Amino acid sequence: MGRLVYAANTSLDGYLEDESGAFDWSVPDEEVHTFWNEHEQRIGTSLYGRRMYETMRVWEDDDWLRGEPAVVRDYARIWRAADKVVHSTTLTEVSTARTTLARTFDPDAVRRFKETSTADLSVGGATLGAEAFRHGLVDECVLVVHPAVVGGGKPALPRGVRLDLDLLQERRFASGAVLLRHAVRNTAR
Repeated sequence: MGRLVYAANTSLDGYLEDESGAFDWSVPDEEVHTFWNEHEQRIGTSLYGRRMYETMRVWEDDDWLRGEPAVVRDYARIWRAADKVVHSTTLTEVSTARTTLARTFDPDAVRRFKETSTADLSVGGATLGAEAFRHGLVDECVLVVHPAVVGGGKPALPRGVRLDLDLLQERRFASGAVLLRHAVRNTAR
């Protein structure tokens, strides 16, 4: 059975991006990128909302990867090897390999998918992640907290959802970023 993992880079004040939509403050250095590569290797399928998919699909293109460090090229290979499900009511098609389009987020379908999966699944994006948390689907929450305060923007975690968590791992990176990995002990209320 696969676990559903919510993973994100976040500012110290809890945002995925600032009020203008920028997330340049969370660009990973080699050490953090290596962590994300190792994390993503366990993922068999990634669930995305439209905006997160549009951000991530850059990894399908080789043109910009020429001259990038090995750790970045490795991430592209890992991302391409995973299956992707994009939840969107506005997209008419997807442009990346190993990707399917779902019109709605069906919590029961995600539960069945977890039960039959031999690898972990990830959920990416604030909106889709919030839905997964609200339906009690998230088994693990992985946050890399970056040493930046952005003052507002898109929250990394859903508002109005109570979760009790158990700390599984913490790690400090040389950049000042901190990994916090928690198991979700209970379902959303």
